[in-house]
Amino acid sequence: METLSRRALNRATLERQLLLGRAKMSALDAVAHLAGLQAQAPFPPYYALWTRLQGFQPAELASLLENRQVVRIALMRGTVHLVTAADALAWRPVVQVLYDRDLKTNTQHAGALAGLDHDVVVKAARELLAESPLSSTKLGTELAQRWDVPAASLTHLARARLPLVQVPPRAIWGKAGQTTYACLDEWVDAPLSPPSPSSLIARYLRAFGPATVADVQAWAGITRLGEVAASMDLRRYRDPDGRELIDLPELTIPDEDVPAPPGLLGPFDQMILSYADRTRVISDEYRKRVITQNGLVKGTLLAGGTVRGFWELRKDRKAAVVELSPFEKLPKKDLAALESAAGQLLKWAEPGAETREVRVHPPE
Repeated sequence: METLSRRALNRATLERQLLLGRAKMSALDAVAHLAGLQAQAPFPPYYALWTRLQGFQPAELASLLENRQVVRIALMRGTVHLVTAADALAWRPVVQVLYDRDLKTNTQHAGALAGLDHDVVVKAARELLAESPLSSTKLGTELAQRWDVPAASLTHLARARLPLVQVPPRAIWGKAGQTTYACLDEWVDAPLSPPSPSSLIARYLRAFGPATVADVQAWAGITRLGEVAASMDLRRYRDPDGRELIDLPELTIPDEDVPAPPGLLGPFDQMILSYADRTRVISDEYRKRVITQNGLVKGTLLAGGTVRGFWELRKDRKAAVVELSPFEKLPKKDLAALESAAGQLLKWAEPGAETREVRVHPPE
């Protein structure tokens, strides 16, 4: 069994994540290719596509949301993702076990929900949402008129048992909108698919592989995928620590010496969140500096194929500034490329700013 170096794994990841060079691809095709985009906050998916696609403009993704070709929905790990409507219909049933488990173990809501007939509450929630999309607060308030249970707990039950999408104007570039829900199948006028864990594994590998089963499970938030992977026709490698890696047999590994261009990853970028062992793209030391204690994930600097710092966008009504904070001294050409990328990001993200500036902080 072939052993892949950490550098080879890094280059494979960068290639599949469209980070060895901007791709000529539509936003819809990219969202599908990347197995969705992290979307805990409304706008990180726009940054994820900007750094990966040639000529990407926010209106393209906004239009896909408004036309219901892509949706924002809690999926893998219980986290909101932006995915194609087709993938949402296919994947939500696969990860339902995650939400069923949470209903039994959630310390905030499980006790309040224990005495309820969940099926009856869920039926009522679906009927309410069929009439009109409702905000999280409104949905809970309506349900609380029928059950003497905290509204937040009733909303939690509806979110766990129903495939709820967050509808526009939430996450439309340049607009603000509170979280408002509709049922996925009614929103896109299509039924959910029978659960297929093997299809989910295959899509993960196409976007993130080669990877261990533990990596797949860390991304999906569900367990017992090793049994599924064992039944699939997969190529197998070893990583530098001797762990088995799985991959789709038709996919290849780029040469480990292929250049990795410097670039900016947006906040919450999925590349640094989708593995049990993330050292192929970020060291454990740097990960602690990028991901805050309350779970926020900063925009990051890629140099030499791995995360070497973070960036932040600061703005007021007239000025926009991107601050680059490398963790170590970078080669001059890499730092110059990152400064150039930050300037391009400012023009793209803040076209109306009267002044734009890139600042570089020395490594601490």
